[in-house]
Amino acid sequence: MEASFEITLQMVIAVIAGISAQVIAEYLKLPSIVFLLLFGILLGSDGMNVLHPQVLGAGLEVIVALSTAVILFEGGLNLELRELGKVSGSLRNLVTVGTLITLLGGSMAAHWLGEFPWAIAFLYASLVVVTGPTVISPLLRTIKVDRQVGTLLEGEAVLIDPVGAILAVVVLDTVLNGETDPWMAISGLTLRLGIGGSIGAAGGWCLALMFKRAHFISDELKNLVVLAGLWGLFTLAQLSRSESGLMATVVAGVVLGSASLPEERLLRRFKGQLTILGVSVLFILLAADLSIASVFALGWGSLFTVLVLMFVIRPLNIAICTINSDLNWRQKLFLSWVAPRGIVAASVASLFSIFLTERGINGGDSIKALVFLTIIMTVACQGLTAGWVANWLQINSTQATGVVIVGCNPLSLLIARLFQERGEAVSMIDTDPVACQQAQAQSLKVFPSSALDTTVLEEAGLASMGTFLAMTNNGEVNYVLAQRAVEEFQPPRVLAVFPRNPQASTSTNRNRIDRAFGSDIPIKTWNEYINSDRVKLGTTTLSEAGFALQQAHLQALIWAGELVPLLLEREDRLLVVPATEQWQPGDRLIYLLHDPRPNLLKRLSGSTPAKRLALEKLPEVEEIPLPSQNVSTI
Repeated sequence: MEASFEITLQMVIAVIAGISAQVIAEYLKLPSIVFLLLFGILLGSDGMNVLHPQVLGAGLEVIVALSTAVILFEGGLNLELRELGKVSGSLRNLVTVGTLITLLGGSMAAHWLGEFPWAIAFLYASLVVVTGPTVISPLLRTIKVDRQVGTLLEGEAVLIDPVGAILAVVVLDTVLNGETDPWMAISGLTLRLGIGGSIGAAGGWCLALMFKRAHFISDELKNLVVLAGLWGLFTLAQLSRSESGLMATVVAGVVLGSASLPEERLLRRFKGQLTILGVSVLFILLAADLSIASVFALGWGSLFTVLVLMFVIRPLNIAICTINSDLNWRQKLFLSWVAPRGIVAASVASLFSIFLTERGINGGDSIKALVFLTIIMTVACQGLTAGWVANWLQINSTQATGVVIVGCNPLSLLIARLFQERGEAVSMIDTDPVACQQAQAQSLKVFPSSALDTTVLEEAGLASMGTFLAMTNNGEVNYVLAQRAVEEFQPPRVLAVFPRNPQASTSTNRNRIDRAFGSDIPIKTWNEYINSDRVKLGTTTLSEAGFALQQAHLQALIWAGELVPLLLEREDRLLVVPATEQWQPGDRLIYLLHDPRPNLLKRLSGSTPAKRLALEKLPEVEEIPLPSQNVSTI
C-alpha cells in the first residue's frame, strides 16, 4: 500500500505542477514549456527533491508512449489540408531534405564541437530534427503570425515528429547492433513509415465512418471510442513493426480531421484537453528526472553545438527547402528563427538514455543532457522572443489586409468599394440573388450562399483576410456569423452590426467581436438614405491642435444620428471603425453624413446627383462651431 501511495503522490504532484505551469503561462502569454521545465527542475532531485520519476519504473515509459500518441494524433487532427496545399512544396522539403540537413549538420557539430563519438553524435542529431506541435501550437496561438508561415510551422512540427522519432530508432538500432549498411537503415525507416501510415489511414477511415453512421452512440462516448481506437491503432502498429505507432497516430488524425465530421468541434476540444494534460505531466516528470550537473558537465563545446544548430543549420535548412516558394525574406527569416524542440525529443531522449545505459554503452546521460540543453536554449531564445521578432519583421496576422463582408446592401457595397479602391482583396457573401447581382455589377467578388457555411467562408478567403464584417439587416444574425468566424478562422479583426445586448453575448468569444461603426446604427435607415441620394461621403483628418474640440464635434453629429464613421486610416492601414475605437491625432476618418435636403431643393441649388459617392471635405464637419465665451468687464 505504501509503494502504491508513493506512485499516486508522484502523479498528483506532477499533475498539479503541470496544470499550474499552464495557468501561469496562459496568464503571462508565454510558452507553457518554459514553466513546465522550470517547475520540473525545481521539484526534481536537483531542486526541492519531492518528485522522483524513477519511482514509476516501467510505468514512465507507458505514460510517455500513450501521451505522445495522443499529442501527435491531436496535431494531425488540427492540420488544415487546404492550407497545407499552399505550402506543400516547402513542407515536403522540410520533412525530407530538411531532416537530412539537420541530421548531417547536427551530427558534425556534435562530433567536432561537442567531441561526441560519431555514433552518439548521429543519435543526438536524429533526436533534434523534430520541432514539435506541443511547443509550436501554443506559440502560434499567442503571437498570431501570418497564416502561411503559421501553417508551415505547424505542418512541419506535426509531420516531422514521427519521422524524426522513427529515424532516431533506426539510428539507435545501428548504434546498438553495429549495423553500418545505409540501405538497411533506409529500408527500415521506409518500412516503419509505410506500415504506420497504412494502419493509421485505415484506422482513421474506420473511425470517421463510425462517427458518421453510429448515431446511437452519444457524443461523449464517441470521444472515448476515438481515444480507445487511437491507442488500439498505436499498439497494432507497434506490434507490426516497432516504433511505427507514432506515424499511425498522425495519419489517423489527418484522415479523421479531413472527414468533415458533424461533431468535429467536440472531438477537437476533448483531444486538446487530453494533449494539455499529457504535455503537462510528461514535461514535469522528464524535467524532474534531469540532472543539472550532467548539463553543466557537457562543457562549452556542447553549448556551441546548440548555437550552430540554431543559427547555422536551421537558416541553411530553411534557405534550401523554401528556395522555390513564394515566401518573402521576412517570412523565411522568421522560419529560420523559430524551431523550438518539444516533448517528442525529450521523451525519446529519456528512453534512449535508459537503453544505452542498460547495454553498457557510454553516453546515455550525456545525450539526454544535450537534448534537454537544446530544448532549454531553443525555447528560451526562440520561444520567448518569437512575438518580438514577428512584430519586427511585420509578419503577424494583425498586419493582414483584405475584408470579407456579409450582406450586399448599399452601405456594405460602399465600404467594399472603398477597400477595393485601396487595392485590398474584397469578398462579399449574401443569400439574396438580387443583392448579389448588384454587387457583381460593381465588379465585386460575390458568393451567393450562407456565411454560416465554413466552406463558403474558406472559399471567400477568410483564412488570409484581415477583417470580417457582418452587416446584414438582422443584428442577431450578424453576431452569430461573427462568432462562427472567430471559432473557425480567428481573423485579426472581427466586427458586426448588432444590438447592444445580443442574446449570444454570453459567448466566450464576445471579447473578440467588435461592434462596427457605432452604438445601435440603424442600417436600414442609412441604406434608405443612400438609395434616395440623401448622404454625402466625407473625409477628415484629426489634427493635434484642437483635437478634443474636433472629436467632440464629430461625436455630437454621431449621437444626433447625422453621421456614421465608416473607415479609419491609421499608419497607412484602412480599418473598419469599431464602436469603441479611441481616435488619435493624425487619424483620417471616412464617414457618411446625412444630407436632409430634398432632391428638388438640391436641383434648384444647382447640385446634380453623382453616379457614385466621392470622397470630399464637408464644411458641416470641417467648420467646427466654437463655444460661446462670456466676456466680463470690470
